[in-house]
Amino acid sequence: MLTLGIDPGTATTGFGVVRQTDRGLLHVANGCIKTSPKSAAETRLAQIFRQVSDLIKKYQPEYLAVERLFFGRNTTTAMAVGQARGMILLAAAQHKVILSEFTPLEVKMALTGYGRADKKQIQMMVKTLLKLPELPKPDDAADALAIAICHLHSFRLKEGVLA
Repeated sequence: MLTLGIDPGTATTGFGVVRQTDRGLLHVANGCIKTSPKSAAETRLAQIFRQVSDLIKKYQPEYLAVERLFFGRNTTTAMAVGQARGMILLAAAQHKVILSEFTPLEVKMALTGYGRADKKQIQMMVKTLLKLPELPKPDDAADALAIAICHLHSFRLKEGVLA
């Protein structure tokens, strides 16, 4: 089972591709979609949509897992992230990829068992679970891998699969 995890953002959208095998989790790819702050908002959103669509075409995931929007203090940032999420959700819908959404708390709990885990703890668990030689970088890509892993863990629990 192949999952594309996405950590949405307007300036940087992280992605991570993880496969569940009978031997455990396998890292396939990760990286970031970066947009220029000099570009118009609609241009940046179109770029996110196109590049997420390209990732879906390239990797053909069965699932797309995305971070659910968390409203913090900065509503301007939350609105921009919400717009980026919209482009990601549209790409998933157009390519008929099954979508799942997780809050940051759910991701932290799934990976560390602790809802207040920091970025370094998440990166260490991603490194360990995917048997990577070093911590995944940048943070947005590491977060996307964590979201994909969260989906795969929750899917196994939901389906009763213990492999």
